[in-house]
Amino acid sequence: MLIAARAMQAGLALLKPSLKAGNVLSAGRVAIGSVQGDLHDIGKNLVAMMLEGAGFEVLDLGTNVSPAKFVAAVKDKNARIVALSALLTTTMSGMKTTIDALAQAGVRGRIKVMVGGAPITETFARQIGADGYAPDASRAVAMAKSLLAV
Repeated sequence: MLIAARAMQAGLALLKPSLKAGNVLSAGRVAIGSVQGDLHDIGKNLVAMMLEGAGFEVLDLGTNVSPAKFVAAVKDKNARIVALSALLTTTMSGMKTTIDALAQAGVRGRIKVMVGGAPITETFARQIGADGYAPDASRAVAMAKSLLAV
């Protein structure tokens, strides 16, 4: 899986100049990151690559991302989707904290929030107020498209 991800990343790097030259419209801007306290990034990176391959502009915020950084990505970079990742059950609460921070900053109403990661479920996503949940990278792309009606 990691080798395939690296191959896809290399392929996307080759295609990016052609896409930019062809004035291909972005499907939307997505800010993605592993929530505060979580340093895992393999799943997040796969989702980011798949989103990019599907025409989304991806702002990869990395790992251990504070709620304030997600808020800034929405305010400063005009992200339309915030994609939150968590691998550890101990960091899952960071998703709710981030959603609350987006609401407190007054930007929650203009964006969609997607969540994913090994311990995350559809039920948990609904409980914390996320707009979408995807159990894997390919379904994350479908979810992002449906959230923006692309």
